[in-house]
Amino acid sequence: MKWSRRSFLRVSLPGMLGAAGFAGQSSTAQASPGIKKDRGPRAILFLVADGMSWSTLSIADQFSRRVRGRGLRIFDLFGEAGAYHATVDMRSLNSLVTDSAAASSSWGSGSRVMNGTLNMLPDGRRLRTLYDLFGTRGWARGLVTTTEITHATPAGFAASVPSRAMARQIAKQYLEKRIEILFGGGHKFFVPDPKTHEGEELFPAYRKAGYAIATDVQSLRRLPKKQRCLGVFSESHLPFWTDWNADPAVRGKVPRLLTMVQEAIPRLQAWSDRFILQIEGGRVDHAGHANDIVASVHDMIEFDEVVEYCLIRQQRNPDWLIIVTTDHGTANPGLNGMGGHYTGTPVLFAHVERGRRSFEWFARQWEKKGKKPQHLRKLIEENRHIQIPDALWNRFVEFLKGEEHPLFKGMDGLPMQLGELLANFYGVGWTSGAHTSDYVPLWAKGPGADRFVGFFRNTDVFRKLLDLVGIDFRNPSLPDLAECGPSASEVEDLSIA
Repeated sequence: MKWSRRSFLRVSLPGMLGAAGFAGQSSTAQASPGIKKDRGPRAILFLVADGMSWSTLSIADQFSRRVRGRGLRIFDLFGEAGAYHATVDMRSLNSLVTDSAAASSSWGSGSRVMNGTLNMLPDGRRLRTLYDLFGTRGWARGLVTTTEITHATPAGFAASVPSRAMARQIAKQYLEKRIEILFGGGHKFFVPDPKTHEGEELFPAYRKAGYAIATDVQSLRRLPKKQRCLGVFSESHLPFWTDWNADPAVRGKVPRLLTMVQEAIPRLQAWSDRFILQIEGGRVDHAGHANDIVASVHDMIEFDEVVEYCLIRQQRNPDWLIIVTTDHGTANPGLNGMGGHYTGTPVLFAHVERGRRSFEWFARQWEKKGKKPQHLRKLIEENRHIQIPDALWNRFVEFLKGEEHPLFKGMDGLPMQLGELLANFYGVGWTSGAHTSDYVPLWAKGPGADRFVGFFRNTDVFRKLLDLVGIDFRNPSLPDLAECGPSASEVEDLSIA
């Protein structure tokens, strides 16, 4: 099925414009640290395109103009009445380059932490999270993501653990804290490991605590309106949009980000007259790590459609605050000048529109076929609609056989080398397969949006949000580690092959 981006809104906008009033009763606020007089927004939608560098955003906008006949809705916020824009320094406690755990923790606790940790200082002190504090005020809280629901970005608003890898512990903390809505992937973390039999069966505990559970798009839509809900729709992350779109069986089972958001908001409204919802387009980051521009632009457009939906809902609910941002850049793609006078650039970029399937899918299929180079070539040519010259393919095969290695270790991996190979057909190059130190954009619209202007630290987001809802609380914090870091000789093994 060829899914038309241009027809998307004709299909989905009627659902977007459904009843937008708050349906629930006010919850009684419990005691919390430093309560001040209530003020500010009655709902906060915090949208994160994980790994969206400025270059990712630029290329997605250019792609959107090709396939949708218009640019990304995000860019309209630059000139929209009542919308404000800021630039944010997202560094972590121990590095100029953050990971998603430290980035989300900076929003979720107001303190910078070490990469790889969630809302915990290196001396072992646990930090109180944004969702803990909002919960004491009767706010309903939701997490919706295309990654595993226990992944770093959603967990940064609600969990406190020494390692982001502690997915089962994160799932238990969601339960302990009674987070009202949880939609994403990661089914494997709620059941024992089938090979080692380690881990608990958590679904019974969730049901006992009053959660309704969904595992596919049909059961998602049947979830009761006023009940805590857990939805896990894949073993690990949800598929990239381009893989989801190419497989009718997957389309019939796995919901997309917009569908999950459409189902989450009314349930949060039914639970409380105030709610906060983090929405993550998490696979934008994964496409960046893989240097896969086809997967990247489609997941970016999917995220943009959710931004548009939220802004439409806000027109009927002007007391909603909408924040759109990212946690860091990933791999920083660049659409390069190609050919004489760069006239080859639009010709090559047109190939992106014809591509389908992700590098992740190619790797799985290639492994099933015994990792034979000719099978991988066939998969790529058939699904990306290109013909790879023998001389170019033979150079790539040298890498597959281990006979050739990239000069830069940051590109030493199958996805990155595949990205380098296909750059010849797309004109899109990449800096690495890693995160970058970019200062990131943030847009805000709604009550309190005027606080999100200028240039500020990531930790200021936590403080601004608490101030908006009348909570006076600050977590302990530590000074940033020296920006110069260790000496070059101490990290020689990281930079020199």
